[in-house]
Amino acid sequence: MKSYLAAAIQMTSVSNLQKNLTQAEELIDLAVRQGAELIGLPENFAFMGEENEKMAQAGAIAQETEKFLKTMAQRFQITILGGGFPVPVDDTSTRVYNTALLLEPNGQEVARYQKVHLFDVNVPDGNTYRESTTVMAGKELPAVHFSQELGNIALSVCYDVRFPELYRYMAHKGADVIFVPAAFTAFTGKDHWQVLLQARAIENTSYVIAPAQTGINYARRQTHGHAMIIDPWGVILADAGEQPGVAIAEINPARLEQVRRQMPSLQHRVFV
Repeated sequence: MKSYLAAAIQMTSVSNLQKNLTQAEELIDLAVRQGAELIGLPENFAFMGEENEKMAQAGAIAQETEKFLKTMAQRFQITILGGGFPVPVDDTSTRVYNTALLLEPNGQEVARYQKVHLFDVNVPDGNTYRESTTVMAGKELPAVHFSQELGNIALSVCYDVRFPELYRYMAHKGADVIFVPAAFTAFTGKDHWQVLLQARAIENTSYVIAPAQTGINYARRQTHGHAMIIDPWGVILADAGEQPGVAIAEINPARLEQVRRQMPSLQHRVFV
């Protein structure tokens, strides 16, 4: 594993696939020009709109998004995470998987994760979310991709961050860098987003890269923003604030080793 720059992209995605992919490409280009080699896009980066609109276009969204990610990886010679987009369960299903995809610079898919924890919540701001209405929960534990150059990269999506057992599994598998792409609601984000990300970094002595949605995406759906990169000690290395943009920071194996030596909690686990 080498030292390198990573980027967590922050977007305000809408219900227009091409507009979103254009915005994503501009931000990827910005991150690459600043030296990023590992880049993450947020949950719902390709489409964020009403559920009936999403389902009507799900097949096209999946196809175009996978093609886009492959093109970006090859064009910019980066490892890229598409942090969450709908992929139909099968040709006859009325539901999709919320899918995160990791690709290497040659355009090869190296990890795929289908979100297992679905956001079915009545938020105190008056909004109700029922992700399970259109999304099928994944049944597999999160993928961990073993990269000699970039470290061991683990995938999760948004609401997963509230389930620490998932991240302990990643740590047990040797994760060095954990992705948490999200579309966190503004109401819950102001209280829980940062502290949950810091907790996952600290308890697993891993870097956390958290791309995010921000602003008004559609109707009453408002997202929190603050895409972040956090080090294994819980230090916030970069925060994208509330506007679309990029959070960039160094992923440093020496820092990883230092923290794990100073706080060897993973070696002291009694229960696995």
